[in-house]
Amino acid sequence: MWADMTTVSEKNAAKKSKRVLYVDDMRELREVARLALTRAGHKVALAPDGGDAFTLVSADPTGYDIVITDHHMAGMNGLELVMKLRELHFPGTIAIVSSELNLDVEDEYRKLGVEKILNKPVELAHLRALVAES
Repeated sequence: MWADMTTVSEKNAAKKSKRVLYVDDMRELREVARLALTRAGHKVALAPDGGDAFTLVSADPTGYDIVITDHHMAGMNGLELVMKLRELHFPGTIAIVSSELNLDVEDEYRKLGVEKILNKPVELAHLRALVAES
């Protein structure tokens, strides 16, 4: 009778918590995303570019529920990161945030199975909803 003292709300909170990797070359945007998502109960890792993000994911391909990446970054950009994640068979959700994407690049993302593309500036409520829905 007393074996499981976990409340229903605690169980629901645990189910809702996601492991997020947020990738952006702008430190300030990474920090804002980290604060917003951790306050919503998620575990957040940060990476400044696609290369660092790929290193983190390839070390543990099931370690993240969602990767949210910027498109325009030095080194490995978002599109290159998504291609590498698909080669790795990353099982989680991949989302893009960008201030400017042309239709050809958006089409490339969609061909790679990216369903969520948010335009910068991203409202924090939209970012939290994106993670909650993943």
